[in-house]
Amino acid sequence: MKTIGKLPVEERPRAGQVSNRVKKAIEEALSQRAQELKEREIIDKLEREKIDFTLPGKTPLIGRKHLLSQVIEEISEIFLGLGFKIAEGPEAELDYYNFTALNTPFDHPARSLQDTFYITQPDYGKGELSFEEMKKRSREIVLLRTQTSPVQIRVMEKEKPPLYIISPGRVFRHDVADPSHSPVFHQVEGFAVDRGISFGDLRGTLEYFVKKMFGEERKTRFRPHFFPFTEPSAEVDVSCLLCQGEGCRVCKGSGWLEILGAGMIDPNVLLEVGIDPEEYSGYAFGMGVERIAMLKYGVTDIRLFFENDLRFLRQF
Repeated sequence: MKTIGKLPVEERPRAGQVSNRVKKAIEEALSQRAQELKEREIIDKLEREKIDFTLPGKTPLIGRKHLLSQVIEEISEIFLGLGFKIAEGPEAELDYYNFTALNTPFDHPARSLQDTFYITQPDYGKGELSFEEMKKRSREIVLLRTQTSPVQIRVMEKEKPPLYIISPGRVFRHDVADPSHSPVFHQVEGFAVDRGISFGDLRGTLEYFVKKMFGEERKTRFRPHFFPFTEPSAEVDVSCLLCQGEGCRVCKGSGWLEILGAGMIDPNVLLEVGIDPEEYSGYAFGMGVERIAMLKYGVTDIRLFFENDLRFLRQF
């Protein structure tokens, strides 16, 4: 187009017309080609990023309830079916509820069986305090509870009989970890307070629980024992799940395995919460959840429950 001005005057109009047509044709061709390239780029991008919805997706890792949670729920369901209710209490407990109100005052030798972790320094004086003064101080001392039995006192303080309660929860003791001991474990405490409650009611309740938990063929045995907050008291055994009571290495040849402790609530405990032991009676029992799980599922080391090894946890 720059050379049009050099042409003779008579040829310039025609040359201008031709050059305009050529220019327009080139611009249209470039525009069309640019549109084709843009469309091609979109098609190529769609091809590269195409998702095949017919392929199976990646399954996300789905967790499951811990074995101890499963066992707690199973125990709870059995007792809920018997009309019990669930109650909970604090893990950081007052000395009064954990020991004193459960007929275990400061100088009681049974305390040495439940060495615990104190949050506040225990101070009962140096022998110059009266029993009532020591009881008062026990309401100021905080510790990590050694059992879920304090829930029993807390419930009886607020509610009146009839009472049928279970209290699952975590407890703490100053134990060295080994295959059968842990400084942290779980318990289920249960108790009933009503008119006319007898040891026969306790036995029938626990025999029903054993059969539901371990199978109809399981047998129970009650052995005399001592607990400061029950009288009379007993250790409860179940016939060995491995040898069916014949005697094996697990049950040490006896045919029996210990599963829990139980007994009739001591009248002193009822009096402490304002319940007349002449009118009401009751029973209480406590079981270690880990112990129940180990017996039912053949777990040989309590530490496996707390190591978070997925190879172990995925089995249940």
